[in-house]
Amino acid sequence: MTDYKTLKGKRVKTFATDLDNEQAEGQIFYQSTAGKFKTAVSGDAFSSATPLINSGRDERAGGAGTQTAGISFGGVIPPAASAPNSVVTTEEYNGSGWSAGGNIPQGGWNMAGCGPLTAALGFSGVYPGGNLNNTNEYNGTSWTAGGNLNTAGRAGGGFGTQTAAVNAGRPGSAIVEEYNGTSWSEVNDLPAANYMQAAAGSQTAGTVAGGQPGTSQDVLGYDGTNWTALTDLNEARNSTSYAGDQNDFLIMGGNNNLATTTLWNGTTHTANATMANGRGPTGSATNAIQPTANGSIVSGGYNGSTTINAAEEYNRSVNTITAAAWASGGNMNTGRGTAGDCGTYLAGLVFGGNPIAAPYQVSLTEEYNGTSWTESGDLAQDSADVSGAGTQTAALAFAFSSSPTTITQHYDGSTWTTVPGTLPTTQGQARGIGTQTAAISVGYGSPGTDSYEYDGSSWTSGGTLNNKRSAQKPGGWGIQTAAILASGYQSPPATIISNTETYDGTSWTETGHSVITPVKRTAATTAGTNSDGMLNGGGYEAGSNNSTAATQGYNGTSWFSQPSLATARTNGQGFGTSTNAVSCGGNAYPGGTVINATEEFTGETTSINLKTITDS
Repeated sequence: MTDYKTLKGKRVKTFATDLDNEQAEGQIFYQSTAGKFKTAVSGDAFSSATPLINSGRDERAGGAGTQTAGISFGGVIPPAASAPNSVVTTEEYNGSGWSAGGNIPQGGWNMAGCGPLTAALGFSGVYPGGNLNNTNEYNGTSWTAGGNLNTAGRAGGGFGTQTAAVNAGRPGSAIVEEYNGTSWSEVNDLPAANYMQAAAGSQTAGTVAGGQPGTSQDVLGYDGTNWTALTDLNEARNSTSYAGDQNDFLIMGGNNNLATTTLWNGTTHTANATMANGRGPTGSATNAIQPTANGSIVSGGYNGSTTINAAEEYNRSVNTITAAAWASGGNMNTGRGTAGDCGTYLAGLVFGGNPIAAPYQVSLTEEYNGTSWTESGDLAQDSADVSGAGTQTAALAFAFSSSPTTITQHYDGSTWTTVPGTLPTTQGQARGIGTQTAAISVGYGSPGTDSYEYDGSSWTSGGTLNNKRSAQKPGGWGIQTAAILASGYQSPPATIISNTETYDGTSWTETGHSVITPVKRTAATTAGTNSDGMLNGGGYEAGSNNSTAATQGYNGTSWFSQPSLATARTNGQGFGTSTNAVSCGGNAYPGGTVINATEEFTGETTSINLKTITDS
């Protein structure tokens, strides 16, 4: 009998545990603990991604880039395709979430786009008043005007690069134009008028598929000069989303709000993975122009009843990707806001706070173990506002709202003890960062730019903030020598701050990185480096009591969106890291209702898709 090594040139290896990488793909191995033969199986699948920041981009927004460096621009936000709702904003995707990019000079919809993030091209479209002939070039930061199309139009098939692009067709027209990085020139027409088609490839090796008028199954190949009819689509489509190149071309959604997709390999079409959301009849996408359809992202569009901001990633891999998400955790025993917080995902601590009931302040301490809350030793006094730092077994409490306001307390995992060191000034509603023996108190009082450092026994003045944050707890995390402070509130004048600052143990530096949504009274991760953290919830209008469910991640370079909380909240507490975080308590506005709900955040995870081999 021929053995496996003779057939494949490799032995069947034995491992005590499952393989966890793509080396297992197509190879049989024996997992001795389970006593089973296994192999990793590759599959095609869509997984949920962080939604767009905007409430949706309908009417075929433009897109370009890749799954880890993509953009979506233009389109319309409901309720109608009209001037006030036309989108000029650009959103950039980094593989985790969306952040604001530079505004496109001319708002519009039914745009085409191509190229990578740092050299993208956006062209054509429509705006109240008529079709557009605009071309704009993006450098990863801002848009500049390029050469105008010779014939204005919208919804053509766009593909190529910033210096070698194609725009094929328009409503009622078969015109094709090529761009050389400076100007457009007309070339051979399509065989017939067509628009709203899928398009992919390069200026010398492109493909368009489907489209209108009617709903077409036509597929055409382009060699830089001529168009050639290819095998028809297996299903007529128009208004699709698309990604890939001439020989690996993924066509997604389209008319009748399809969730189905088809994959073209240069010769044939194959029904492929199904999206979670139907997208059409005007499905927009970040149409990833890269070597293959694998690793693309589709975003926004219309699901038959409303414009959506949902995004999905497409991957062909032996790995199963689970998107980042918030999930319900155990309820707090006493819901409250403005409390102190610290700790990790599986060992968190919340103390003091305002339960929105007389006497409107508590000394209660609760510990979280990743599943449920347990009451522990009380603070020395009730306090509606208090700040914290440290861990569940070595915590620090300071900046009390009740007299004496400047005391400092240490927690050992069961009991709070008042220690000699006192803050130089009242610091209620400040942000606490660091550990029990190396902490910072920052962001409250007059002038609102002071910070104070704690060494385990005494407080001393620290660096001066560049931005006044005089009230209502800002976001922040890190350690005493590498901290982040973001957003917050100042009064007067009543303003929510958007800036981000870093601290090196001596001075604060303005980064120039603005949060997506400026917030006050926000929860934040408490453990992490100054290049990795998040804000969640908070209030978003100066002088108003309101709540948001928005989550904003930071990577040291930019802020980006993350999946939203299930419950909008302000004055909430938070702890953990950017990949394993907890958000708990707070208040729901309007009304100021106290919240006891806890939510747990888990970042994107990847696991190998193993199949057990049987003889049945």
